[in-house]
Amino acid sequence: MPADLAVIGLGHLGLPLAQAATAAGIPTIGYDPDPHTVAELSAGRLPSEGPDGCLTAAEVRRMLSQGFRATTEDAELGRARTAVICAPTRLGADRSPDVGAIGDAARALAPRLRPRTTVILESAVHPGCTEDFLRPVLESGSGLRAGRDFHLAYSPSRVDPGNRRHGYATIPKVIGGLTPACTEAAVAFYGRVCDRVVRARGTREAETVKVLETNYRYVNIALANEMAVLCHGIGVDLWDVVRCAETKPFGFQAFRPGPGVGGHSVPVDPNCLAGNGTGPGHPLRMVELAREINSRMPRYVTERCTTLLNEHGKSARGARVLLLGVSYKADIGDQEGSPAREIASRLMELGAQLSYHDPYVAQWRVSDLPVPRAEGLYEAAAAADLTVLLQHHRTYDLQGLAVKAQLLLDTRGASPAGAAYRL
Repeated sequence: MPADLAVIGLGHLGLPLAQAATAAGIPTIGYDPDPHTVAELSAGRLPSEGPDGCLTAAEVRRMLSQGFRATTEDAELGRARTAVICAPTRLGADRSPDVGAIGDAARALAPRLRPRTTVILESAVHPGCTEDFLRPVLESGSGLRAGRDFHLAYSPSRVDPGNRRHGYATIPKVIGGLTPACTEAAVAFYGRVCDRVVRARGTREAETVKVLETNYRYVNIALANEMAVLCHGIGVDLWDVVRCAETKPFGFQAFRPGPGVGGHSVPVDPNCLAGNGTGPGHPLRMVELAREINSRMPRYVTERCTTLLNEHGKSARGARVLLLGVSYKADIGDQEGSPAREIASRLMELGAQLSYHDPYVAQWRVSDLPVPRAEGLYEAAAAADLTVLLQHHRTYDLQGLAVKAQLLLDTRGASPAGAAYRL
């Protein structure tokens, strides 16, 4: 059965697109090389090791009832008029995005690529990846020419898992094609799914939008984190400072500190291109410094834990420490890049007896060791020498927790003033 859309990669990027397209009445297939992922989705379930927060099992079942199909068969890709590659990318050892999964997706698609098909990349990549990496793989595997025989474009993903205000359709979609005709072909597709599309000059401009958006968040969080350390040292309530500063109607956007920075959108430094002679030859120094500051936060949180215990006559060794919220973001269970694991590892090295509570994470391992899950939240907080809020899930009553906990360290500034020690 022909499909208008093939979504390649059914993770945190691909599933929201497939859901939005299916809801818009676009015949959609989802391709993923992992049989487990496809089997779970086909049965109306979320993969146990898959993304959390982007969809619910009920939404998957609704997609299936609307005609969505998940498959591992490469041949299915040849039936789609539009193919969107949503393969995962993570930073490699050289701090550049690992595009291996994108290459695998392109090699699966290329032999089945038909003339006049529109191919769009949504994965987070370095500027130039669509033209310099993806294009040659598709052309060599298909015998077709991008911009002449098929359309090629890039559109940065702006998915925000767990965001109840902004869904796929309501977030403006940036699109940059290899040629103006490629841009318009991609615009024609996304116009069926999104309320607004924004045309970039080309693929490189669209790719660099993602670099700017991600680094903007990362750098500003670093500033907030550095301010948190400074304010604690001089006895200033940073959370009150931010509350007041964000009343300014221009020139300021509030960012808040935390125990570290997690998530799938990692900071990208265009200097990663310098090795192949196409980069600028110098780093983004602001991003480098932000990375240094943000990567220090788990160690700083651990130090605050040991200091609090010492001030109350207790040693970290043997102390019962309860960690609340181990996901990277509130109200989802996705642990990608969460600082909780490093904080837990450091506390374990100091001899602390750890337990955790997270309504979205049923099991948790640190350094290949299982961490006991607290079933009774208030009882566990009362029994722990120190309770540390790492992620503020909506289900947490911090006023009640502050009453029950012997010591409460709030790394998110979510507790009422004076009810807990804040980062």
